[in-house]
Amino acid sequence: MDMTLAEIQKHLSALRLHGMNATLEPRLIQANQGASFVEVFACLMQDELDYRSSRTTEARFKASGLTERPTLTEFDWGFNPKLPKKEIYELVSGKFVREGDDALLIGSAGTGKSHIAKTVAHAAIQTGYKVVYREAHAFFENLFEATQLKRRKKLTKLFSETDLLVIDDLFLRKTVPEQAADDLLEIILNRYSSRKSSLITSNRPLDDWGKLLRDNAASSAILDRLLHRGHLLKFEGKSYRLKEASIRLMENKQKSSG
Repeated sequence: MDMTLAEIQKHLSALRLHGMNATLEPRLIQANQGASFVEVFACLMQDELDYRSSRTTEARFKASGLTERPTLTEFDWGFNPKLPKKEIYELVSGKFVREGDDALLIGSAGTGKSHIAKTVAHAAIQTGYKVVYREAHAFFENLFEATQLKRRKKLTKLFSETDLLVIDDLFLRKTVPEQAADDLLEIILNRYSSRKSSLITSNRPLDDWGKLLRDNAASSAILDRLLHRGHLLKFEGKSYRLKEASIRLMENKQKSSG
């Protein structure tokens, strides 16, 4: 049965073989240049697999809450040489997610905690894990809104069961919601019992968490679970944000004088 190229493409589309459809023409050229049927067909199947993998990865990224795709390539290690470089690379490798461990990134503002947290999240997505990323204020706001809208159970399930939960900049704001201690404790206990990984960044020392949550018992229980199988990384040094601001200021001055 003979078919035109347009008919084959129509059938591939109907079968939702969009990866094959996208590369059909160059694969036909490959066949005309002497490649065997098996070779070309194998390439077409790989094209389809690559397409589906890419679509799945993109869907995981959109569902995660991330808006950036950072890597360690652009990270300036020389600016803060005291950062725990080896431990950071271990986190980005995803080993702690595979093993169901947790991570706490603690240190001064601007020392790279959020960049590393987002890099870890992005790498985990690319590896195939389901990730949820939230800045701390959004995390608590999401839970409050879900409670008001009678959707608490669904959101709690999402936060509790995702492979990696990242809560960024905990205690960045001076006050947290009144229910923050109970909300955070519930999620961490759920994740601890099901051996799901959590990563939290904060510029406040662990000793302050009880006072900030206004609940020493809840704070102790949260930290007990996080540190039991956790990696504690301390970030020390100067602010990358101030460095970037200084560079922009210098560039603007040069443009003005030029």
